[in-house]
Amino acid sequence: MAKYGDIGKARQTSRQARRVYEFVRPAEIDSGEIAHFPVIIAGGGPIGLASAIDLARYGIRSVVLEKYNTVSDGSRAICWAKRTLEILDRIGTSGRMMEKGVVWNQGWVYFGEETEPIYKFDLLPDKQQKFPAFINLQQFYAEEYLIDLFPQYPQTDIRWQNEVTGVDTGADSVIVTVRTPAGEYRLSCDYLIAADGHRSPVREALGLDFVGRVFEDNFLIADVRMKADFPAIRRFWFDPPFNPGQTSLIHKQADDVWRIDFQMGWDIDRDEVMKEENIDAKIRAFLGSDLEFEYEWVSLYTFKCCRMEKFVHGRTIFAGDSAHLVSPFGARGANGGLQDVDNLAWKLHLVLTGAAPRGLIDSYDDERILGAEENVMNSSRSTDFMTPKSEVSLAFRNATLELAKDFEFARRFVNPGRLSMPSVLDGSPLNTPDEDEFSDRQRPGAPCLDAPVSVNGRDAWFLNQLGDRFIGIYFSKDGNTPAGLDAVGSEQIPVDTLIVTEAENGGDHIVDKNGLLHRHYDARPGTYYLVRPDQHVAGRWREFNGDKVSKALARATGL
Repeated sequence: MAKYGDIGKARQTSRQARRVYEFVRPAEIDSGEIAHFPVIIAGGGPIGLASAIDLARYGIRSVVLEKYNTVSDGSRAICWAKRTLEILDRIGTSGRMMEKGVVWNQGWVYFGEETEPIYKFDLLPDKQQKFPAFINLQQFYAEEYLIDLFPQYPQTDIRWQNEVTGVDTGADSVIVTVRTPAGEYRLSCDYLIAADGHRSPVREALGLDFVGRVFEDNFLIADVRMKADFPAIRRFWFDPPFNPGQTSLIHKQADDVWRIDFQMGWDIDRDEVMKEENIDAKIRAFLGSDLEFEYEWVSLYTFKCCRMEKFVHGRTIFAGDSAHLVSPFGARGANGGLQDVDNLAWKLHLVLTGAAPRGLIDSYDDERILGAEENVMNSSRSTDFMTPKSEVSLAFRNATLELAKDFEFARRFVNPGRLSMPSVLDGSPLNTPDEDEFSDRQRPGAPCLDAPVSVNGRDAWFLNQLGDRFIGIYFSKDGNTPAGLDAVGSEQIPVDTLIVTEAENGGDHIVDKNGLLHRHYDARPGTYYLVRPDQHVAGRWREFNGDKVSKALARATGL
């Protein structure tokens, strides 16, 4: 028998059962002083928390102001992509995420009454990677793991039940008004990161809004706890008998929790849909009458695909859902938000330490709007395919699905949610365009691809050697290096160069033991790459030239 109960109560019980964080009366309430921080972060979700830890790793002091005293309720974001895991590996939580999460690389697509998938796809064709294509893990775990890192970094702190309600922007600082159970106070900062969600009070305080579209469809989401032998993969149905004329999706999460999504259509009675007996009937039609389960979380939502026109407004910077919203089918929300963090922290570090001009922050606008546009475009196309708005588009979709059963060419047109991929920052003002002939794969703006390597005789992963600083990569045949290699960079922005060889030669080098680095990076002896702290390629050359690399470094740092 399914256990349902009051949804609001279930949410609260779920939240209380995890963690409750203590409210500490801010000293500023009694002193009346306006304390100053280099960075204030509004919002203690995964984007705000990761921002604080990433800045702290660079030595930048910040404070997180979070409205509530718990982590998120329900599972919310659950699909964490390979690129996100690589970012969290640098930040410090990927190990716990992998240990707790459910690994998956495949997706199966069904159509109509077919009991077997019409086709399957693999999201990790290159298996020699440290991380899988995705893991599934409830958002509150991701948040708790980030919170557990805070004691390691005295440069940052979280203030629970502290909500930013007002923003006063100036040329040299931002002053925020903060509401707490003990009263209001104010803080100032050099930069404010608004990571306060899709209803962003900071965005509202500045009189800003989204541009985009609301899709004419509703989706019922149910997280249920059950013991089931279903495969731990992404399974997606078009027009199934248990949800005729619509779509459905199921994912496995940690703790034997399963995410089930039902497309409901636009013209519905929302109160009727959310009745216990109607939700039970929907779940039973999917799972069968004999399977025991209980509800973890239930919600009804409307798709939105939109973004702010600009993410940087003076000294206020928007990240995550406060800046952009996409439908959840492509797993692009939290993954895109963590790419925001990855793009922003090193830039703030260089600007706040005086190593780069303020204009470098403007490149966050250029690069992350590009990423958001890509996510909105793919999410919009996915939703249009899943929810045809005319008889013609429905006929096209169904014909495509029929062809996909037998023909490979048709499968690339099937769109059950284009899943999150890392952004390639084509056209970024920080890129130095190629002047030599290379393959397209690791072009300027692309995130670096991982590969197994050997370091001092020990097995390792390439991305773990890059760290979070500017790095040069020199591919050497025998370990010898050209003159001037150590002279690249400056005291404020040093560039450490890694020497990559194909065989052990006794030196302190990275050994490309399987030849994958040379293949991924289209490298031959003499090839040189300049890589940014966020592991995106800044420039590449067939031969090392110190002047060219120095100019590329200046361009990548806004100098």
